[in-house]
Amino acid sequence: MADWRWELFQDDLLDGLPDAACAETERLANEIAVRESMVFLEGAAYTGPGPGVRTESRGLLMLTYLTDVRGERIVVVQVTWFG
Repeated sequence: MADWRWELFQDDLLDGLPDAACAETERLANEIAVRESMVFLEGAAYTGPGPGVRTESRGLLMLTYLTDVRGERIVVVQVTWFG
């Protein structure tokens, strides 16, 4: 399993969100990155199409993210907090 990571599309994406939202974003993004590393085992050597932009929700949080398979990362493009 590769050492996948996650990052924010923009550095200020979490600005103004409560601490609970930031903590939940980190937890869910880490979970997604681990899962993607198990789905795309080839990582940087992958030559197929990317899965595109996807959304995942947990509790009060919804993340919209892009899986960059060859970069072995997920990029969080939108964070929605319903709290």
